[in-house]
Formats: sequence, C-alpha cells, structure tokens
Amino acid sequence: MKKTTIGGQALIEGILMRGPSKYSIAVRKPDQDIDLVVKDLENNKINLMKIPFIRGVVSLFDSMKLGMDALMYSASFYEDDSENFFDKHFKNNARKIENVFSIIVSVSLALLFFFFIPTFLTSFVKLNHSSFSFNLIEGLIRIIIFFTYLFIVSRSKDMKRVFEYHGAEHKSIFCYEKGLDLTVENVRKQSRLHPRCGTSFLFTVMIISILVLGLVGWPNPLMRMLYRIILLPVIVSISYEINRLIGKYDNKITAMLVKPGLWVQKFFTVREPDDKMIEVAILALKNVIPEKEDEDLW
Repeated sequence: MKKTTIGGQALIEGILMRGPSKYSIAVRKPDQDIDLVVKDLENNKINLMKIPFIRGVVSLFDSMKLGMDALMYSASFYEDDSENFFDKHFKNNARKIENVFSIIVSVSLALLFFFFIPTFLTSFVKLNHSSFSFNLIEGLIRIIIFFTYLFIVSRSKDMKRVFEYHGAEHKSIFCYEKGLDLTVENVRKQSRLHPRCGTSFLFTVMIISILVLGLVGWPNPLMRMLYRIILLPVIVSISYEINRLIGKYDNKITAMLVKPGLWVQKFFTVREPDDKMIEVAILALKNVIPEKEDEDLW
C-alpha cells in the first residue's frame, strides 16, 4: 500500500488538505453547496521541507498558520452578520489581524498549559529525587493535562462534528493510499484511525520533551521556563523525524509505537463521518493529488 505525505485538518463543516505543492479548503456551506479553494504552496517552504530537522519546525509553524487561516475561513460561513471588534477597528485587514491574534493566543495557551503549569506544579514536589525524576513528573502532569483537555473538548457537540470530519479526512486518505477510486462507497469502508495522524505527533512531542528536558537538569524556575522555550524547536524537530521514520516502516516495533496515537484517536479525536462529510473530504483530496505518482511518497 502506498504511503502519502498528503495530510489534512478538520475544520468547521469542512476539511483542509495539503499536498506536496498545493493545498485545498472544502467547506459545506449552510445551503449545502460545497465551497472550494485551491492554492499553490510557497516554493521556499517546499524546499525547506526537504531538510531534516529544519523541516520539523517549518512544518509545525506553517501548519499552525495555514490551519488557523483555514479554520477562520470555514467559520466565516457560519458567523452572524454583526460587526465584531476586528471588523470595527481594522476594516479591510480585520481577517488577517484576527488570524494573527488567534495564533498568538493559541501558542500562549499551549505554553501556559503544557509547559508553565506542569513546571510550576512540579516545583511543589519536595521528595529528594534526581533532576530527571522531576522532569519525568513534569512530563506526566503534562500528559494528564493533555488527556483532560481532550476529554473536555470531546464532550462538546460542535467539536463532535469536527471530529467526524477528521474521520472523513482519514478515510479518504486511506482510500487513496490503497489505490481505490475516490467514491463515497469506497471511502466509507476505510478505517477512521490513521497511524500518521497529527495526534500521534503531539503524543510523541510530549514523550520526547521528557527525555530532552531531562538532560538540562532542574535549575531555578526562571531558567527552567527559559530552557523549555529555547528547546521547544529541538523537541519538535526530533519528534517530527521520529514520526517520519515510524511512518515509513511496517513492523512489530512501529506497530507498537503508533498504538498510543491510535488509542487517542479512537477514544477522543476521530469519529465516524456521514456521507456528506465524506464528499467534502474527497473533493478536498482530489485537488491536491500531484500529477507525478511518486511526488507525494512518504
């Protein structure tokens, strides 16, 4: 079975698909028509994606920006017509400013909940442990926060539909990788759980962070925070390369390593889609498939 680098993201009533040279956004509008946007990726980013370790950081931040832009775009079809703060104060630049603001808030909250709070809580541990033990405890707190967040989010009615679109994305990619025609019937039969999902990447980041941060000891609180920010690109880069390596091979070891990510998908972030969602996924995917067969090989 072919393994593709094409990946996607579930949106508000839609799906973002990203291929080797293009990306597409397909959104089911309130009138039930599908809105489609297809654009080329920037060449300089495509070249950077070929450099090991550099590509991990580039991929993360580019995915965040593109994902946020796509999310805001899909949400625009379901907003009321009233003027919000950004429309009132920034006029023509409102969407761009709103997207930048959303990214800043998202990154800040991620740092707060997954780095600062775990470090702060671990500071109250008074047992005489090694520095690595403190970092291990911090990592476990981070994982607990992660699963608590997923549990709360997965209970949301609105997020339930997003997770169903997530399932449609996975199923369509599986269908394409098997070389089957991209029809609703063929896509529906595929598994909603995909071993190369971004959920697995997040889980890898948390595990690698324990190992990397364990090497810098347990200095004073200010230095701890500084180390975590400085080493974040290193953690992301290592995690990205490990995920690429795991995704490349099929054996007992890689099967064991992808299990945690599949469990997270099964219980929290991926649900069975309906046929209308599958139609959106198929349209988004068809528009990013490269002309050359081997251009999107994993």
